[in-house]
Amino acid sequence: MFEQHSLNRTRGAADAAAFDAGLKRHMLSVYNYMASGVLLTGIVAMLVASTPALYQPIFGTPLKWVVMLAPLAFVFLFSFRIEKMSASTAQTLFWVFSGLMGLSLASVFLVFTGASIAQTFFVTAIMFLSMSLYGYTTGRDLSKMGSFLIMGLIGVVLASLANLFFQSGALQLVVSIVGVIVFTGLTAWDTQNIKSQYAEHHGHETNSKLAVFGALSLYLNFVNLFQMLLTFIGQREE
Repeated sequence: MFEQHSLNRTRGAADAAAFDAGLKRHMLSVYNYMASGVLLTGIVAMLVASTPALYQPIFGTPLKWVVMLAPLAFVFLFSFRIEKMSASTAQTLFWVFSGLMGLSLASVFLVFTGASIAQTFFVTAIMFLSMSLYGYTTGRDLSKMGSFLIMGLIGVVLASLANLFFQSGALQLVVSIVGVIVFTGLTAWDTQNIKSQYAEHHGHETNSKLAVFGALSLYLNFVNLFQMLLTFIGQREE
């Protein structure tokens, strides 16, 4: 009986160690995808913003609306089709999405100074890493605040879409304040949710898709937090 009990404890410890190692690999994959997506977005944005032959046909014509709204369409595609996608398809769509976001964010590089963009990126990175680390390490269940964050996210998206037409500075300020709070909270909540999803699903294919979808969630939090902070930190070109 004692030997059986010791064997069970040994197996339990081995299973826990294997799970922890697998979770660390999964989270590393998520962060690698997310960071690579941000890098691709930045490269595309800088390339387009620095090339008049590229940005003038986009932002000087109605094509700008397609570029600005296409990322939102991709988010809906991911949300409703992720279960039926292969891991390779999910990865390809993630890279395409990151490139489209770069086209959309090229307008930011045209409006704000390079120094303020770099400063805002640094502040965003610190806030993102701090909240993601909190979400990963905390023993507190963050699911309860998820519904409030989602409601706030819906409000931010709708208000942002409306302000594309109204161009209200006051509304943009309110959206940015609420957006910073929402996307900061979502960073912690999504990180914890990624851990939970890993524990609930098994299989290489499933985990590969979960890594891409988790990276997309964190990527969106980072990029949106960056844009919201630009309202407060960013300095416009004269």
